[in-house]
Amino acid sequence: MATTDAGGEHVERPLVTPEFLENRRYQTELAETASADHTLVCLPTGLGKTTVSLLVTAERLDAVGGKSLMLAPTKPLVQQHAEFYREALELDDEDVVVFTGEVRPDDRAALWDDARIVIATPQVVENDLVGNRISLADVTHCTFDECHRATGDYAYNYIADRYHADAENPLVTGMSASPGDDEEAILEVCENLGLSDVAVMTENDADVAEYTHDTSVDWNRIELPEVVVEIRDAINEVIKDRLSQLKELGVTNKSSADISEREIQQIQGQLRDLMNNDQSEGYQGMSLLAEIRKLRTAVTYVETQSVESLRRYFERLKEAARSSGASKADQRLVSEPKVREAMRKAESYNDLHPKFRQTRMLLAETLGIENGERVIVFTESRDTAETLVDFLSDHFTTQKFVGQSDTDGSEGMTQTQQQETLDRFRNGEFEVLVSTSVAEEGLDVPEVDLVLFYEPVPTAIRAIQRKGRTGRQAEGRVVVLLAEDTRDEAYFWKARNDQKRMKRELNELKSVAGELEARLDQTGLDEYEDAEGTASSGTDEAETATRQSDSTGNGRGSTANKSADGSDSGDGQAGLDAFAAESSAPDDEEAGSGEQDEATDDEGTVASAGRDSEDDPVEIVADQRELDSNIARDLSTRDGIETRLETLAVGDYVLSDRVVIERKTVADFMDTLTGGDRSMFEQVGDATRNYGRPVVIIEGEDLFGARNVHHKAIQGALASLAVDFGASVLRTSDEDETADLLEVIAGREQEVADREVSVHGEKQSKTLPEQQEYVVASIAEVGPVTARTLLEAFGSVEAVMTADKDDLLDVSGIGDVTADRIREVIASDYEP
Repeated sequence: MATTDAGGEHVERPLVTPEFLENRRYQTELAETASADHTLVCLPTGLGKTTVSLLVTAERLDAVGGKSLMLAPTKPLVQQHAEFYREALELDDEDVVVFTGEVRPDDRAALWDDARIVIATPQVVENDLVGNRISLADVTHCTFDECHRATGDYAYNYIADRYHADAENPLVTGMSASPGDDEEAILEVCENLGLSDVAVMTENDADVAEYTHDTSVDWNRIELPEVVVEIRDAINEVIKDRLSQLKELGVTNKSSADISEREIQQIQGQLRDLMNNDQSEGYQGMSLLAEIRKLRTAVTYVETQSVESLRRYFERLKEAARSSGASKADQRLVSEPKVREAMRKAESYNDLHPKFRQTRMLLAETLGIENGERVIVFTESRDTAETLVDFLSDHFTTQKFVGQSDTDGSEGMTQTQQQETLDRFRNGEFEVLVSTSVAEEGLDVPEVDLVLFYEPVPTAIRAIQRKGRTGRQAEGRVVVLLAEDTRDEAYFWKARNDQKRMKRELNELKSVAGELEARLDQTGLDEYEDAEGTASSGTDEAETATRQSDSTGNGRGSTANKSADGSDSGDGQAGLDAFAAESSAPDDEEAGSGEQDEATDDEGTVASAGRDSEDDPVEIVADQRELDSNIARDLSTRDGIETRLETLAVGDYVLSDRVVIERKTVADFMDTLTGGDRSMFEQVGDATRNYGRPVVIIEGEDLFGARNVHHKAIQGALASLAVDFGASVLRTSDEDETADLLEVIAGREQEVADREVSVHGEKQSKTLPEQQEYVVASIAEVGPVTARTLLEAFGSVEAVMTADKDDLLDVSGIGDVTADRIREVIASDYEP
């Protein structure tokens, strides 16, 4: 496993570059554990979690083959891991591929097939899985870096589900220095990623201790200047006034300006109840609450950041208030006398914040007196980061490090700029890196002499990540600046208590790892038993439904009438499943479609010209922007469904050559009625012009009670969609029900009606054959299958158009009805 040479002891394993990795016993032990089962690896920041994953990857590629997938939450971290893997493994550089949003989707699909190791951001892999561009079948090792993120709807969870379901020989490694604030949070991460083993090393372990160094944490308390206090107090007076107005509405008893976010959310809940009951006080209160949120942000800027940051924030508020779609809250706020007074004082204040001077002193001490080489300054605000760079650059070589997105008045950094900045920092080309949170997780910046927190952070995980930037190669120092009697104080105590608890939990986690694994095993057993029970119950229900359908003749009362939770779907109306296998239309003469003739021969038996539903999955094309919901992700995990992602010119989902879906939540629909936004009707108009069967799905509960809108206005909009635009309007209660509906419609279109998916719209560039098929398919809605058959028989669009009925009947799959309809459309006089 390891050899000793003049350079010391190194790891010696297949695929690992000789004499490159120092042999650390704790890393090889963790790697052996992680190679045996799906494992959560917990190791303090800076002690080489990536090396553990790399050793597992090397072992799997050598012993099992396939490819490895490593996921990391940020692009700089992905790039850093890729560089390390290329150096540490004896593979060609092109075998290690980077997947980020900057690589085109089509290029990713091609690169995936040839790669042995893919290192990617999770959002990109999620998109490629939903879009059916890649397969996880041959991935033999999947690593989730910073796996504490695997909660809620984060992409890690979806990818883990797909990996366990699709991979032929899966192995998962989750890595984090801070897996969760408590045992339940850690269990959640393990369950979401399918981990069954836990391997923990702490700084107290003998094998680890020799590689760690003390990191002292100093809390520097700072008193606010009198002018800053006056600005803050003026803003707080406005908050108190708005709270008093909310108090009159009966939604709060709170009158102090230091209201917490939890209390704000409670008020918001009560206001929603008023709005749902059509009470105008709800809308009035929401507007007041919007002001309070903005004012609290202003207080945070002036207390904990700088007066310059506050000035920038005020400028953005004034710009928003002057815009054409300005909210009443913005307009009232900037015209409020006390806010204007605070603005004037901020404009006349010729200093920034005492934290700036304190930062400069600490840097001078570290880089000058103590002969340090590098310092990282972390701040929550990009405004503050940019102001700090300007302030510090007079005395130190300083660069900023921020995320890629542009914000008001501030440009982000591209991935290339981020990487170049980190490389220059590592090489000592500048002394001070001023960073927002983007550099907190995992970035390898060795031998940093000081990590300066411009303000405390409220979570233990982020504090630990920031602290991990120092104390790796030598003793490090962390300083946290804390403005007295401000929100900094609350964050200080919360983070301090959380960190103590997390350190205690991590030590306890190590001692009870076996017990935790047992709980994970039991959870997996319970889920298996639940699945078995559900399957058995589903069989019983299906048999009952069959008996009821046979006895009643119409299926009423069967499980088709039940929703997912078993409740009645309403008034004895058959559920979606009851219609899933029926024909898609009545008799051909009434349906307006030629596909029925095409699939039926003279004896009435089904011909084999179309799809083979057992071999061909149902295809659903989703618009890229629909990934904000869970619908496309849900559909991509279902058997028999193949999802594809495109930037659609028309619609949100395409289910066949004639069916396009416009999905609107109840909130979206109501915005159309209350905000003067006509885009919904424009979108449905586009759908009508490009597809024969446009469908509008309105998703959500309480359409008529969601807003203070007269029911006739809502009914008028629904009537307009159906009558003026010819769209079918369907209702669903939530995303799950929408996904079910899409699956059923797509199945009916593609399996029963034998139609294919075709994406229309001006922005779609079609080949010449596709354009020819599109023209012929539009004749009497014969569809793409018949269009191809006709073009193959006659050779051109012109020949199809000039063919008489007898010639048409000679074509396989064309019956009398279809032939007559084609001739009627082509030969009839145009009468507008």
